[in-house]
Amino acid sequence: MPDPEQAQAAVSVALRRGERLLLVRRGRAPSQGLYAFPGGRVEPGETLEEAARRELFEETGLSTGRLTIHAVVEIERSESAFPPYRLTVFRADHAGGEPVAGDDAEAVGWFTLEEAVQLPMPASMHEAVLAMLAPPGTTGLAGDKIDVQNGSA
Repeated sequence: MPDPEQAQAAVSVALRRGERLLLVRRGRAPSQGLYAFPGGRVEPGETLEEAARRELFEETGLSTGRLTIHAVVEIERSESAFPPYRLTVFRADHAGGEPVAGDDAEAVGWFTLEEAVQLPMPASMHEAVLAMLAPPGTTGLAGDKIDVQNGSA
């Protein structure tokens, strides 16, 4: 696990509209071609919430109301030149408008659970999607029972 002192702070926003989550397809390395929640690095002087709002707007053109923390994930990238990340994932409800891909997002869309799990994405994203959209009692990729109330396994 990376040293939290050396990890780059990053954020993402799991924006929900009914039974769908907003996902972007990354247009740049290190996750080019993979789907994920809108997000990115925290800039110097930004709070985590400010960064989450900025990234959501830059990648989708959308804004949202209340943000709550869903999870904090340590992401180690030992196979690449990219630094480790400490990713804070926020949850929010869609407040209106239609997304338009921008910044490093090459595509953006609303996906159901059934659609999302078929997309190319990191395993941690599959777990997050399951935690947010799956019915109670669903198991994750590792066989862990997903607690849909708070998103933990």
